Amino acid sequence: MERLKLITPKMPKGIELPPLDFKPPTAGIPSYKPIVIPPSDLEAPEDVEEETSEEVVAQPSLKIPVIDIQMPVPEPAVVVTAVTTAVVAVATTSITSSLFEPIKKKVQKFLQGKVDKWKQKRKKKKDSLAN
Repeated sequence: MERLKLITPKMPKGIELPPLDFKPPTAGIPSYKPIVIPPSDLEAPEDVEEETSEEVVAQPSLKIPVIDIQMPVPEPAVVVTAVTTAVVAVATTSITSSLFEPIKKKVQKFLQGKVDKWKQKRKKKKDSLAN
C-alpha cells in the first residue's frame, strides 16, 4: 500500500490592523433644580402692605339676552382675520364648483356611455351562448 501524502496549503499572512482606541461610553447623571412649593396656609407678615396692581381695563362685552351671558367682544384684528378667511373660503368654493360642474357632467356622460356599451356586449354574448 502506498501512503497518501496530505497537501497542507500555506496560509497567507494576516492583515495587520491598526490599534483600536476604544473608549467606553459614559452616562451623564441627571440633575434637576428643586422646586420650592409654599405651604397652603402661607400668610403675609403683619407689617407688610399689599401691593396694588394697576387697574384692569374692562373689555367691552356683548350681553346675550336669551342665555343671559356676557361675551367679550374680540379685537378688530381677530375679526378681520376671521372675516377674510370666511370670504376666501366661500369664494373658492363658489368658483371651483362652477368650474368643475361641467367637467363632472361630461365625465359622467362618458362613463355612462362606456357602461351601457359594456352591458350591450355582455347581453349579446349571453344571447349567442344561449342559442
